[in-house]
Amino acid sequence: MNVDYGFTTESDNRQPDEQADSLLIGAVDLHQHPGPSPFPRRMSILDAARDASDAGFRAIVAKSHHHSMVTDILALRSAGLAELSTEVYGGVALNRTVGGLNPYAVELALRMGGRMVWFPTLSSNAHVTHHQHHDTGFPTPEVDLRPNEIITILDDRGAVRPEVRDILSVIAAEDAVLTCGHLGVEESSALIDAALEEGVSRIVVNHPIFVVGASIEQAVAWARKGVTIEHCIVMYFGREERRRDLDELLTFIKEVGIERTILSSDSGQKNNPLPVTLFRRGVRALIDAGLAEDDIRRLTGTTAGQLLLP
Repeated sequence: MNVDYGFTTESDNRQPDEQADSLLIGAVDLHQHPGPSPFPRRMSILDAARDASDAGFRAIVAKSHHHSMVTDILALRSAGLAELSTEVYGGVALNRTVGGLNPYAVELALRMGGRMVWFPTLSSNAHVTHHQHHDTGFPTPEVDLRPNEIITILDDRGAVRPEVRDILSVIAAEDAVLTCGHLGVEESSALIDAALEEGVSRIVVNHPIFVVGASIEQAVAWARKGVTIEHCIVMYFGREERRRDLDELLTFIKEVGIERTILSSDSGQKNNPLPVTLFRRGVRALIDAGLAEDDIRRLTGTTAGQLLLP
């Protein structure tokens, strides 16, 4: 089901759509990519927050693959961020640039107000392998950085490493959100089981069909353990040449269930539409596909808000 909803991929033209706009009030986007970043971005944290606030979003999360944005967010509060109606949160992604599986970095990010911990993304084996064999359109740094060496959460025997358990204990103590990042299915499953053992209650699998490589059946199995499955709207309503079929998303939602599914933008990159634009496109598509308004609100805000906000 590939439908043109009246937007060009190069434009963020917002044609009036009162029904879709009304469903964005209270939305929560757990996956935005504003600058600063070594990757080219088309918006700053403050730009992203203003855009979200204008649309009535309750909260957004600013994510960097390279550094914790928690301190960036704190520094911007006096520059106008605190005056906006949309709450802005950050976290830390456990790639090489923060020391990898580093409990010190996790403690710092969460205890200064961060809410999310992404396990390895750029440094995961699944990410590195996938990008060696596929043209994904993933951005490249604008500054000279050394290649990412692979980080695995498992030891030589296939057991979860002690430092991972340490990190999970910090996440549990802070009641923060754990995401599996770009780990593949095997590592994601091991991480989820270890997280549940350590008392982590807020767990998200990011974009199962991108890099992670999870089937619908695997997503259903994770959801039965209490995991929330995130789908990224940019993959269905971003650049036309890279759009996936909407029926894929609708099937995931149907099989996994509304209560265990959230939609995020995963946008902010220089060549992609802005997050709010993507949310409007996604909401319109879900309306046209026959989803109930209450279900759309759960997908775009209610469930993500329950995960993010303590």
